[in-house]
Amino acid sequence: MLNLKKIVVLKNNLAHFNSVFSVDCVIFGFDEGELKILLIERNTVPYINWWALPGNLINQNETLDASANRILYELTGVKDVLMEQYFTFDGVKRHPQGRILTVAYYAILRLSTHKTLKPVTDFAKDAAWINVKELPKLAFDHQQIVEKGLEKIKNQIKNQPIAFELLPEKFTLTQIQQVYELILDKKLDKRNFRKKILNFNILKELDEKQEGVSFRAATLYKFDKRKYTQFFGKGISF
Repeated sequence: MLNLKKIVVLKNNLAHFNSVFSVDCVIFGFDEGELKILLIERNTVPYINWWALPGNLINQNETLDASANRILYELTGVKDVLMEQYFTFDGVKRHPQGRILTVAYYAILRLSTHKTLKPVTDFAKDAAWINVKELPKLAFDHQQIVEKGLEKIKNQIKNQPIAFELLPEKFTLTQIQQVYELILDKKLDKRNFRKKILNFNILKELDEKQEGVSFRAATLYKFDKRKYTQFFGKGISF
């Protein structure tokens, strides 16, 4: 038999649920030897004029994935990006206006194809690619979200081809080493790195060299994704 008293209590408790969700996007890019992240300059309270991750509240009629893509486009002009959830931040006091839980998404882009940034709403004044080593003080708990994102790709680079997603289609051995060093946050021996990555047989050497450089032009390579799949699950450690 149903306990009507318990049902009434349950309904009353549900009426007081007032937590809401937001989405924050951590978008990484590589350019001119630097690992960069996409930030916006906020144009609304709280934290007006502060730099922050592209983020906002989700709409009631959309999924988290749809929200992430909408928010990224509205605040930066970047669209058609495949993003992945990686963590939920649920600090009770993470937002000064109430209990807002945020789901963090991340993506790794070839920055050369997403250099033009233009917010399409007044929520953001500006959007820019910022060197992860030179980040300004960020709004909310966004520094923590960035650090968790860096931790994510640091673990991921060991057994997934994310380094090559940051590079142009044709790249030098120096460029690929720079990406690994930036993400792993450590210096790698040049000779050992090149020997190891070439022994993996996942790079195709091209009959082309760098153009428009003042120093000796280096040979260009392309990533062979088919051969790389042979190493999935085994890890590629430097």
